[in-house]
Parts: sequence; structure tokens; C-alpha cells
Amino acid sequence: MTSLGGGLFYFLTKSTNHNYLKLSLAFSGAYLFSVSIVHLIPATYQSGGITVGYYILGGFFLQLILEYFSEGIEHGHIHIHQSKNPTIPISLMLGLCIHSFMEGMPLSSHFDHQHHHESFFRGIVLHHIPVAFALTSMLAGSGLKNRTVVVLLLIFSLMTPSGAWFSSILGDLDLFNIQNYYPNIMGIVVGIFLHISTTILFETGSDHKYNRNKILVIILGATAALLL
Repeated sequence: MTSLGGGLFYFLTKSTNHNYLKLSLAFSGAYLFSVSIVHLIPATYQSGGITVGYYILGGFFLQLILEYFSEGIEHGHIHIHQSKNPTIPISLMLGLCIHSFMEGMPLSSHFDHQHHHESFFRGIVLHHIPVAFALTSMLAGSGLKNRTVVVLLLIFSLMTPSGAWFSSILGDLDLFNIQNYYPNIMGIVVGIFLHISTTILFETGSDHKYNRNKILVIILGATAALLL
């Protein structure tokens, strides 16, 4: 439930300065990219063979489609739409929730890949905290009532556990050996990770330059992925 905590933290700070948000996203983006390259991609190819590359590519472009709906909030793009009668951004929530649900699917207990499960789980946690903060900031800034914002935040925070639960249910039903599909599912999620992380890392400021703080945070994020 770290996503819920990250979102609720907005109500404590009421911050309109998004510099810390961008730096935390840069850290998580560097961590996700490094974990994907060093741990997830080699392990997924080892268990799934060369065809895994198609699923990684598919996941990369799937995230591109999802961001058409989510407006890129996964990597810190906050678009506040103020109106006299604010409405729930259904398309944004749909894109973000599908993204989060799919990330949770490889976490099922039916997939026995403990070595890189821990790195994978940490990557999700580190990424979802700033995303939840950005989501809450956008929803609250759009004029929605706090109660509505918290409900939407709760829905988002439940998506990753729901993905893991869904995979577990499929495995318990014994309709097919879901563990055989682990490399395919993980390949799609790795593709999603690569799209998000590279977008975060390659984005620069308005002057098209990286600032010193972002470079330092990126180095720290990559180092953390290698050490943990």
C-alpha cells in the first residue's frame, strides 16, 4: 500500500513545487532501467528463450498506447484540468490502472523466480510512490473533492495487488500451467518498464539540458539497482 501512502503524502505537504517529484521519478526511472537491464531481461530470456524479445517490444508499445489515455502521468506529466464541474478522469484512471494491474501479474506466488522478484518488487514500489503523488496532485488540483481523490487513489493502489491475485487465481484453477507463461508476462512488463524509465531519463528541462541534481539522482538510482 505504498502507493496509497505516496498519494496521501500530498495532503500533508500541499506542495506545488514539482522539483522533488521529478527527482524522485528520476531515481525510480534509473532504478527501473538498471534492474531491467541487469536482472530482469537476462533472467526472462533465460527462462523464455529468444521469443521473449517480441513480448518486450509489445510491452514497450503497449505502454505507448496506455499513455494516450493516462496522459503520461507515469513519468510525471501533470495536466490539471480545472472546471466549474470537475469530473472523474475515467480515461486517465483506466490507462493507469491497466498499467499497474499488469505490473502486479508477475508477482504471483505461482511464479518461482525469487531471485529477481525482490528487485522487481522494489522497482514497482519506488516507481509507484511518486506516481501516486503526481496522481493525487493532479486530481486535487482539478477541483475534485478530497473524498473522491482518496477513493481514486485507493483504486490505483489496489491494482498491482489485484494483478498478483488474478495470476494466483488462474494458477489455482489449474486451467493451464500459468507458470509457463511467466516469461511472456514478464517480457511485457519489462517492455513497459523500459518505456517509462527511458522516457524519464531522456526528458530534459525547458533548456534541453540535464541539471546537476538530476544527474546525481540518476547515478544513485542506478547504483542502488546494482547493489540491492
